[in-house]
This record gives sequence, structure tokens and C-alpha cells, in this order.
Amino acid sequence: MNPPTPIIKRPNYSFEYPHERKSTREGRGFSLGELKAVNLTPEKARKLGLRVDKRRKSVHQENIDALKKYLDELNKEKNTQSKA
Repeated sequence: MNPPTPIIKRPNYSFEYPHERKSTREGRGFSLGELKAVNLTPEKARKLGLRVDKRRKSVHQENIDALKKYLDELNKEKNTQSKA
């Protein structure tokens, strides 16, 4: 199972045309606020294979949802392996 990729919003520049603007891009890593929202420390996140960007301050709900889904899948895998 591959870890999720962080999504961040691109800045809006006045010289860009609206039809050429892309609203999001792949981020460098998950922010500390996003990790805190799912009760992860940066060290634990790195052990799970997640990228961490400690410089970024923004918190995006899409990233929190992706992290929750990833952690749920990890817990399901762990539970099925322990039962077998």
C-alpha cells in the first residue's frame, strides 16, 4: 500500500489566465497541523513512510481525510494479519 501524497493549493498570480491556472499541486509533505489532526507525531509519520513538511503552516481538509483513510487501511491490514 502506497502512502498518500499531500495536496496543496497553488498561489493565484495576477498575470495568469484563469483557464491556465491549476488549483492544486502535489506538496512536499504533510504539515504539522495535518499530522496533529490525526494524532500523529512527525517521527511516527516518517516511520509509516509519510513525507513531512515542517515549514508549511496550512492545514487542508483533503489531506486530513487522506491520512485518516490511510491509517484506517493500515489498521485493517494489521488486524487481519494478527487474526490469521
